[in-house]
Amino acid sequence: MDITLWIMIIGWVFVLIWVPFIIYTNKKAHPKALFVLFFAEMWERFSYYGMRALLVLYMTKVLFIDLAQNVAETQAYGIYGSYTAMVYLFPVLGGLVADRLLGFKKTIIWGGLLMSLGHFTLALQGIEGLEGNMPFFFAALALIIVGNGFFKPNISSFLGTFYETDDPRKDGAFSIFYMGVNIGSFLATLTCGYVGQQINWHYGFGLAGIGMLLGLIVFYFASKTDMLQGKGGQPEEVTRGERKFLGLKPDYGVYIVSLLAIPVCAYMLDLDEVMSGAMIVISLLIIAYLLYQALSTKDRVEGQRLLVVIVLFFFHAIFWALFEQAGGSLTIFTDKNVDRFVGGTEIPASIFQSLNPLYIMLLAPVFSWMWLKLNRSGKEPSTPMKFVLGLTQLALGFGVIVLGAKYFASGDGLVSIAFLALMYLLHTTGELSLSPIGLSMVTKLSPAKVVGFVMGAWFLSIALANKMAGLIGTLTTNEAVTDDTPASVTLGIYSDTYLIWGFCVVGAAALVLLLLVPILRKWMNGIH
Repeated sequence: MDITLWIMIIGWVFVLIWVPFIIYTNKKAHPKALFVLFFAEMWERFSYYGMRALLVLYMTKVLFIDLAQNVAETQAYGIYGSYTAMVYLFPVLGGLVADRLLGFKKTIIWGGLLMSLGHFTLALQGIEGLEGNMPFFFAALALIIVGNGFFKPNISSFLGTFYETDDPRKDGAFSIFYMGVNIGSFLATLTCGYVGQQINWHYGFGLAGIGMLLGLIVFYFASKTDMLQGKGGQPEEVTRGERKFLGLKPDYGVYIVSLLAIPVCAYMLDLDEVMSGAMIVISLLIIAYLLYQALSTKDRVEGQRLLVVIVLFFFHAIFWALFEQAGGSLTIFTDKNVDRFVGGTEIPASIFQSLNPLYIMLLAPVFSWMWLKLNRSGKEPSTPMKFVLGLTQLALGFGVIVLGAKYFASGDGLVSIAFLALMYLLHTTGELSLSPIGLSMVTKLSPAKVVGFVMGAWFLSIALANKMAGLIGTLTTNEAVTDDTPASVTLGIYSDTYLIWGFCVVGAAALVLLLLVPILRKWMNGIH
């Protein structure tokens, strides 16, 4: 039995012990709904990250195998950037659908069904005659994009409804919820990564689809019990029949529009430059709308709080633009420039994406406890300060990789796994300082009547970031790089890119935000 299979088995055993422990130690402090949503999101993220672990590698090694290496990588990064951008763009609309038409429960279930279909469509591409069929490939990704738009923002917003606005347990609850996200990611990168790279790419995609179905089943049956406290139903105007959508019952109107959006998304995936322009325009329009809401509201406090969300939107985007190199250029860097031999066995590059969720599983409870402890002693950092900490740790993580590449790489251009592991550790502590805190912040600072929309807009910052991530990833390609180019040459290209963008740009952003912390704290008007 090779070491990769042992790692996968040990990972599953660890999770089967760890999850019950987390539930047992937190069940008295939080409502049951937290753990229902924890499990549903865990399996949904299993599907998303299982596919993400394979996507760029599958495109470069299978779909674009006949292209020159640098062209294949550029194509893959462009599609990956457009795909992940749209994955986080559609939640803006999904949040509105839940707020005004379907409610949280129906929107989440519909999104999960579409995502399952997308993953199984990717798996079917292994059938003879469909391998390499790009319209079929894009259709599969489009199903996941549209489905994720309904699922992703609403399960996070739904969780916020089980806590009061400034409940000190809220950041801790989102940290635990976030751990569920990363347990799914951890299991997915180990399992789908191993099955996809070592056995069959399409079996790996199929496993991702099974994970999504499990998440959907967990949520559906929980919604039939009192575990969700009767929350998440359709708005009263809809249940009374007063509100229609396109002249139809809202359910039917949403389902029809969703299906019509799928071919549009599939078409846009192959238009890299158009997508870049569209992302900028859409982002500016939504930010302009949020600014209008913040500045025109009669409630001054509500407006200032919304301004904080808008300011942090941009720093959130910078964080994810570099963090999301994990699914793109960092995976190719690991494939080319990391010494992956352990005990005589070469570990597949995709497996290393499991380091981030593993660290989160271990550290999320620590962060949850730490924030509560600091809160009780009056020393908890404010939300903007937590963002500063997150950006700083991300920059330091890239600094570690640059240090390893420039001063400790072997003569043949390979970096020790230790540097990669330390980078992922710093990126993870940065993520825990920023990402779950951001989700919690949106539910605290958004006006109650538009919290789903604002959560969707918050995910738009990740959409913009993912498109930026694809563009940054292309900076690591070079026309002179071929299949025969020595690793010592590619190492320099990666380290220079990560020095400028990962260390310098992110570090400068952290410094700018640090200077803005006092005014942002004032605008939060008592919300921590």
